[in-house]
Amino acid sequence: MRRGITGRARTREKRSEHRGLDENVGTAQGGIGAALGNLEEDHWEWHMFDTVKGGDYVTDQDAAEILAREAIETVYALEHMGLPFNRTPEGKIDQRRFGGHTHHEGKGPVRRACYAADRTGHMILQTLYQQCIKHETHFFNEYQVLDLIIDGGVCSGVVAMDIATGELHIFHGKATIIAAGGFGKMFKVTSNAHSLTGDPVALLYRHGYPLEDMEFFQFHPTGIYKMGILMSEAARGEGGVLINDKGERFMERYAPTMLDLAPRDMISRFMQMEINAGRGIGGKDFVYLDIRPESINKYKSAPGGKTVTEHELRAKLPDIIEMMELYLGVDPMKEPVPTQPTAHYAMGGIPTDIDGRVVIDAKNTILRGLYAAGECACVSVHGANRLGTNSLVDILVYGRRSGRAAAQYVRQADFAPMLANADANVRAEIDRLTNGTGKENAAQIRREMQEVMTAQCGVFRTSAGLENVKKVIADLKARYQNIAITDKTKKFNTELLEAFELGYLLDLAEATAHSAAARTESRGAHAREDFPNRDDKNWLKHTLIARKSGKLELSYKPVVITRYQPKERKY
Repeated sequence: MRRGITGRARTREKRSEHRGLDENVGTAQGGIGAALGNLEEDHWEWHMFDTVKGGDYVTDQDAAEILAREAIETVYALEHMGLPFNRTPEGKIDQRRFGGHTHHEGKGPVRRACYAADRTGHMILQTLYQQCIKHETHFFNEYQVLDLIIDGGVCSGVVAMDIATGELHIFHGKATIIAAGGFGKMFKVTSNAHSLTGDPVALLYRHGYPLEDMEFFQFHPTGIYKMGILMSEAARGEGGVLINDKGERFMERYAPTMLDLAPRDMISRFMQMEINAGRGIGGKDFVYLDIRPESINKYKSAPGGKTVTEHELRAKLPDIIEMMELYLGVDPMKEPVPTQPTAHYAMGGIPTDIDGRVVIDAKNTILRGLYAAGECACVSVHGANRLGTNSLVDILVYGRRSGRAAAQYVRQADFAPMLANADANVRAEIDRLTNGTGKENAAQIRREMQEVMTAQCGVFRTSAGLENVKKVIADLKARYQNIAITDKTKKFNTELLEAFELGYLLDLAEATAHSAAARTESRGAHAREDFPNRDDKNWLKHTLIARKSGKLELSYKPVVITRYQPKERKY
């Protein structure tokens, strides 16, 4: 998870309202979706429709409406804070196309992504960090959260380790906001950073509370071959096309309207289908992403069908092009780039309401004092598949709503009594890991987990494969109890922290596999080869999975439907 805590604190007592920043924000490249209409007609209702349809209709529509409405004011708020957006010749915020974003509810692509070259997320981090400095926010850098303190239906803080010293600290807070990003490291090939291990998500699960929609995990179509480093959708937004071994732009067969800008779950499946059919490049497990100006101009795939130049592409996609050159040794202006689907984003996670408050059952009962926002949370604004740019919209819109709700809560709430020995479980686990005599190796267990999750809980899934994943993960969890670490020191003991992170990943892999095995349909990013059709009669609902008294419990809650009834998903 994110190794840092922010808060407005009386630091000696470590009493604070804790805040974090979504781990994936800094790597988000392409843009923030908002219906500004600066280049083409656009409306928030169209953005809402695309979000609901993109999520394969298991998106909660009250959440989608808030996302689309408040995205507009949120972008302008960032502009006023100083975020350096690209500009049109008239000085307006520039916008580009992105996958699944359409005008007139699916009639064609629209320019909705507000962007700062191809480093939009990094610019958000810089802008908000400057605001934190302005408002004298205190940062507890290089602290790793190892437990949530929950008692009597109230969260009263966290237990964290100061990585520099190895000392444990109890942060006593009226409100705690989890914004720790996702958990893509349970897969072998992922765009996620090494620290994205879902620690607080797993911690809530360990406390017996449910996680929501864990079966829905998105595979981004364009990761760098074998490495998973992301080549943003911005490349296709500027006209890039996907090519198979026969030199075909194969998306013309699968999504004739949206082509290479169809939703990510669909493109990933179509790429995998091409590979499985032997049309990967040279018969291997990748296809080409082609952003050569000559190809873009040949297919007239640039926005508006206009002619593009190398200079324009290098100006709009500087980081993406540099990564292609650095990691693959490819000059993308002269040759196509090997690409494959890569584990990217969790649509599921910690259940919340529209104000970011953590909820613990199908009745949306609130766990007081605990909030979540961004990828670790599931207000179910993304449903079964997230549209590109909506991750930044999610963390910005619902991060702000969470912050406001938490601020209102702390004004009227008292500090909950602190549990005696609140750090006892953490100390016991540290003792087990550092003083254990087991022969199991954490790195080997992690490797086996990632391999089975990628092979049998990835882009395509089957009943037999998922049952095997459940069995393997259960075995790995048993073996995890017999690992021991060699580093016995306190200071900067990264081996110890990685052992903790492995335990969290195993919990999340368990929740994902069991949720996926139970959902006997295909919807969004959850593609079952043995159940290829969407089943609204039986499965238009959210999954809740919890571990209570050592046993897994699956339950369900209804999808919130307001404006749009489920329809066939064509692009």
